[in-house]
Amino acid sequence: MDVRLDELPELAVCHTEDHFLIQRVECNNVRSTPIMKSSSVPAVLVSVSLCPVSPSSYRLWIDGKLVPARETPPYRVNVIDFEAQPTILSTGPYRYVHFNVRRSRLDDIATELGRGRASDVRTTTLEADIVLAQLARSALGILERTGDASPIILDELENVIAAHVLQRYCGVTPKNTTETTGLAARKRRRATELLRAHLDGSVRLADLARECELSVSHFARAFKASFGMSPHRWLVQRRIERAQQLIAETDLPLAEVAVQSGFKDQAAFTRTFRRIVGMPPGSWRREHATR
Repeated sequence: MDVRLDELPELAVCHTEDHFLIQRVECNNVRSTPIMKSSSVPAVLVSVSLCPVSPSSYRLWIDGKLVPARETPPYRVNVIDFEAQPTILSTGPYRYVHFNVRRSRLDDIATELGRGRASDVRTTTLEADIVLAQLARSALGILERTGDASPIILDELENVIAAHVLQRYCGVTPKNTTETTGLAARKRRRATELLRAHLDGSVRLADLARECELSVSHFARAFKASFGMSPHRWLVQRRIERAQQLIAETDLPLAEVAVQSGFKDQAAFTRTFRRIVGMPPGSWRREHATR
């Protein structure tokens, strides 16, 4: 059969520079040519359907073999190594969120768990997986609000997905259950210094981990043990504190407050401020201005 390579109609894409990818795809037209999904780096495709899939309008090949189709409700999951050359043919409407999870990230977490490299991913189709379904819902928010898609939140999302894939689809579990301790005082200071210097979230988890002489997954766990939250959530709290200071003590327009507080745009700033503080920044200014 004739196959086109990776020509799904992209509606929204977020990615890191080293190719963790979130992609929302949607098509309402009849397509006559199968499409093979691909990745520029060794990776695993985690695909979550957003609408029902009819067996009469959808075909999937893995390693050249047709996968038996059945009626499928929304939020079912496919987990397939790109080496298996997943290929689809759809003659009806579909909507998906695709995650390209790097093999190197899987290997790093497996090593951290004392299991060496990640084992082969168990090819899974049409799986009911509440964790990945919820992560797909969260990813839709990131894709729809690109101002929220900082590198650090994408790093954290890949970490969570990779850890779940390892445990559920590779059978990788920790050799021991020793609770992760927090960062040493010196490492806490260095990590928070770097985060404060990059309020826009442009710092990578790998950069923070390297400064603390830890692996990425170990750093993420140790940071949460120290502060009770992820680096991204900690960073958002500091952004809001900075914004409150600027709003209360200066006459800066809110758009400028947003920029100086590390937000990509005023819409992202207003949305986050309201969620955390409980009111929009303009209302908070009227109540708390000290100048």
